[in-house]
Amino acid sequence: MNEIAERFLTHRVENQPPPMPPYDAWLTDRPLRDALTREGGGWAEDRLAAFGPVVGGELMALGVAANENKPRFVPYDRYGHRIDAVRFDPAYHAILSLGIRHEVPSFAWRNAGRRGAHVARAALAYLHNQPEQGNNCPLTMTYASVAALRRQGGLADAWIERILSTEYDPRDLPAWDKTGNTIGMGMTEKQGGSDVRANTTRATPLAAAGPGRLYALVGHKWFFSAPMCDGFLVLAQADAGLSCFLLPRFAPDGSRNAIRLQRLKDKLGDWSNASSEVEFQGALAWLIGEEGAASRRSWRWSR
Repeated sequence: MNEIAERFLTHRVENQPPPMPPYDAWLTDRPLRDALTREGGGWAEDRLAAFGPVVGGELMALGVAANENKPRFVPYDRYGHRIDAVRFDPAYHAILSLGIRHEVPSFAWRNAGRRGAHVARAALAYLHNQPEQGNNCPLTMTYASVAALRRQGGLADAWIERILSTEYDPRDLPAWDKTGNTIGMGMTEKQGGSDVRANTTRATPLAAAGPGRLYALVGHKWFFSAPMCDGFLVLAQADAGLSCFLLPRFAPDGSRNAIRLQRLKDKLGDWSNASSEVEFQGALAWLIGEEGAASRRSWRWSR
């Protein structure tokens, strides 16, 4: 640096780390690798090894873009028709696509019966959570939904097949017309907070009551996570008490279900993922398991 330039130098950057270059998030994480082997998931190491460079490279850049460009609520189309849509930056969809391709929500169920399958899935989710936390919300809910849906065989079989797909399908279509599905959840209501037994959303059977039957839901959810998912596990009060339902974003006849987004939550973080407040105005949903089954469990939810 010449003498004149030195005179006009305002500051030297001496105490900041250099930009982080792409890295292998699996290979550089020895505690994670040791834990996978110790807990019985070592046989899945090749899947983690394939995901590590993606996490520390492409996903890092996508995560920045997805959070810089927040989702946008679009209640109506250009003709004034109610569509209750959420528009995401392309980076958000790219992150979901990579996570689903690398089996973040499906690995454990696709390898059911093998010791350590859920351990390996947890390791995949741990890696995926590092560059971008928002996408982990719908992926984790999609993973968790399988255990509940399996309680309602027949109805749930086709859903589970699509949930376990390794192809992400972002199209705005009914779940059954898509190659892969994601699942959200709607538990929390403002009067109940973490005590979902205080929920007031009502579920009324359209015809006969019982497992796998259609009910109409009327009520309000204070948190309705990832509202552009294809279906949602929700809790509502049936005649026998708090019950679990599978609520599709499109009604069984292919029309838009009566799910009315009120707003997107204004959050301090987790910007890439849309958290919403919603009303059910006779939204159709299938009962999962017996009526009142949720009342007989110690439910606590704190989103």
